[in-house]
Amino acid sequence: MPLNASEIRVAGTGRVLTAPAHTAPPKDFDVDWAVRPWVDLGYTSADGVKFTKKDKLDPIDTWQTVAAIRFVYSDRDFSVKFTLLQVNAQTLHFFFGDTAPSDAEVLTYEIAAAPRVNERALGIEFNDGPDITHRFVIPRGVVTETDETSFTRTSAVKLGVTFSALTPLTARAEPLAVWTMNTTGTAPPAAPGQEAEPATSAR
Repeated sequence: MPLNASEIRVAGTGRVLTAPAHTAPPKDFDVDWAVRPWVDLGYTSADGVKFTKKDKLDPIDTWQTVAAIRFVYSDRDFSVKFTLLQVNAQTLHFFFGDTAPSDAEVLTYEIAAAPRVNERALGIEFNDGPDITHRFVIPRGVVTETDETSFTRTSAVKLGVTFSALTPLTARAEPLAVWTMNTTGTAPPAAPGQEAEPATSAR
């Protein structure tokens, strides 16, 4: 693999979106993602988004050997963590789950005593300059953890969440998560006397 500095990525600006579970993102990178049923959750903290992938492999031991003869997967945990800064009907519904807040002039959100699991699709998009866009989608998942929220006069209200991927209902046809990117402008520079390789797009 040749050295190619144009493939080094910096998530300069980005956004987090949500939609009903199994909602597909737009295939065309020129199409704005924030079109219903997808909803942009607005400003997030400067920490951005953190991904965590944890796999557990159990060893198979044998009588004849000391080291494991093979490993088998027993668990996979894939989650993303971020902090929402806007407080509105969409972010409260995402943070607390349960029933969506009322759309009346006075926003009311009731935190249920007997909550229901609120399955959602999650989308993450970031840009590295004007030409490079990355999109990450979890087709089905839930908010599994929420951070402590403080009300103070010196800082913004923060809604920190951890969103964990669930096995899709159509597991054979749908992956746990998908990372797509357009690769415009990432072709390695041509060697002296050779033509540059054309840039392609990954969809």
